[in-house]
Amino acid sequence: MSVEAQRHATGRRAGGESLNRRVVVHALIGGLVLASWLTLWAWADSPYSRFIDHGRWTEIGLAAAICRAIPAGEILVPALLYAAGWVLMVAAMMLPTTLPIIEIFRRITEGRADAGRLIGLVVAGYLVAWFGFGLAAHALDYVLHEIAGGVPWLVANGWAIGVAVIGGAGLFQFTSLKYRCLDKCRTPLGFVIERWRGRAPAREAWRLGFDHGIFCIGCCWALMLLMFVVGTGSLGWMLALAAVMAAEKNLPAGRRLSAPLGVGLIAWASLIFFMNILPSSV
Repeated sequence: MSVEAQRHATGRRAGGESLNRRVVVHALIGGLVLASWLTLWAWADSPYSRFIDHGRWTEIGLAAAICRAIPAGEILVPALLYAAGWVLMVAAMMLPTTLPIIEIFRRITEGRADAGRLIGLVVAGYLVAWFGFGLAAHALDYVLHEIAGGVPWLVANGWAIGVAVIGGAGLFQFTSLKYRCLDKCRTPLGFVIERWRGRAPAREAWRLGFDHGIFCIGCCWALMLLMFVVGTGSLGWMLALAAVMAAEKNLPAGRRLSAPLGVGLIAWASLIFFMNILPSSV
């Protein structure tokens, strides 16, 4: 076999191996996303759906026993389980939007023996960032419910909190922070190059995923908080919001969707406001 033919055969083998690794990585990520959606669907359609809807489920059954058995269990157990459910939602809704970052990182590291472990660390860092946000979001939700429970007007007009969250999400769509974070999410090659040197592979891979999660939160936190308004167990709203955030981050014209989406959210909040105010003023 000539030298040229050998090079061609070697190139074909390398290309085939690269394609196989790409298929494996995408299949694993896709499997994780699909498993998350199926778990959420089964959960929402089961007798334990109150667990994901944030009902008073820690006051009964095994969860109540655990809460009583450990110090500060009535706070720690709900917080950890709510956040775990939140990460399941993130895996279903947000992990697909990370595929450009993961694919670029896979190409850069595909010659390494530990490439699979490094990709796993990127995904883990991303989910840890969202886990932290989930803890904070649920703590805020708990505080708001405690405050609202002591204010008679809010007890009778719970829609006002929904209007504030929806309107706030709409206004956030026009802020500079939104666009700074969105631009980071929309330039995956530059994001990876800025953070990957290969000198401390495990730490850099985990930090890459974590930093991407932070910028993703900075871009999408207000939209994710809408789940507390429309229902954290609503698969339809999860799909809709996941599609919107994926479009913003990955479509060529996605950046131009932010402002119209903001206008739509503000209009929605205004509609709810006037529907609840006008009858009482007549």
